[in-house]
Amino acid sequence: MNVHENILGTIGNTPMIRLNAIAEDFPCPIWAKVEYFNPGHSVKDRMALSMIEAAEASGKLKPGGTVIECTSGNTGMGLALACIVKGYKLICTTNCKQSKEKVDVLRAMGAEVHVCPTAVAPDHPDSYYSVAEKLHNEIPNSVWCNQYDNLANREAHYRTTGPEIWKQTEGKITHFIVGVGTGGTISGTAKYLKEQNPNIQIWGIDTYGSVFKKYHETGEFDESEIHAYITEGIGEDILPANVDFSLIDHFEKVTDEAGAHTARELAKKEGLLLGYSCGSAFQGLRQLKDRLKPTDVPVVLFHDHGSRYTGKVYNDDWMREQGWLK
Repeated sequence: MNVHENILGTIGNTPMIRLNAIAEDFPCPIWAKVEYFNPGHSVKDRMALSMIEAAEASGKLKPGGTVIECTSGNTGMGLALACIVKGYKLICTTNCKQSKEKVDVLRAMGAEVHVCPTAVAPDHPDSYYSVAEKLHNEIPNSVWCNQYDNLANREAHYRTTGPEIWKQTEGKITHFIVGVGTGGTISGTAKYLKEQNPNIQIWGIDTYGSVFKKYHETGEFDESEIHAYITEGIGEDILPANVDFSLIDHFEKVTDEAGAHTARELAKKEGLLLGYSCGSAFQGLRQLKDRLKPTDVPVVLFHDHGSRYTGKVYNDDWMREQGWLK
């Protein structure tokens, strides 16, 4: 019987779904690991629980404690589920480019949310990183998860996401494609998959305004690459400790506009209402399809659910404001 003691037992074991109409012009079948089947509707449920359990095991998180995290929304939701079940208070800092739906959902789940400005440097006192660290220093019996540098993040995907994909493809996977933000999903999954078969290609999807692609190719952290962008959940203006660049074979950049249109296309052609970065992930794969062969077995990971973007990507008025719809 598929029964669980609490909601946390339903994290993981998400389905693999073949893409059909949208992938007709690909040389091989395309498979999607659809992570919105997690209870918090995103892949971040896996690492959120892992970070909580690691903090408990280390003794840093004690009964009645406060969990603090800087988040674009999805990690916060995963932490909210864990904190509700385990009895912790949750404080989230986020930035103002995130959708209103994400903030509303976090508050509905009992989290205290601080919305910080987007267009500031990571070390600026008003950045959502700095505010989280400041709150941690001020609040006794608190832990700051810091998903960017907390290696329990990528460990969760080494233990769960990688083995699931290997089993679901019967070990036939040839390419893994995923958007890169904190780096935990791509690095943890890649480590497991490359241990099984070092020839598996790992393709990271980046966005314009992020430093990942150039750093990977040149070793240079180029601040001139950094500028504001609209896509949520991927790209960074820092180098998180969770990103293991040695495991990534290629980075592909996708524009804000292309990611948004592709997310809408996936909804209409596949019945998959997905998050913004999922559109970017598939668009990145589409830009690389000439590298695929008929015998390949590519798996693209879709991070989250589109319900958190109904005021943006799936709203015609918002799309027109960006100049992306006539």
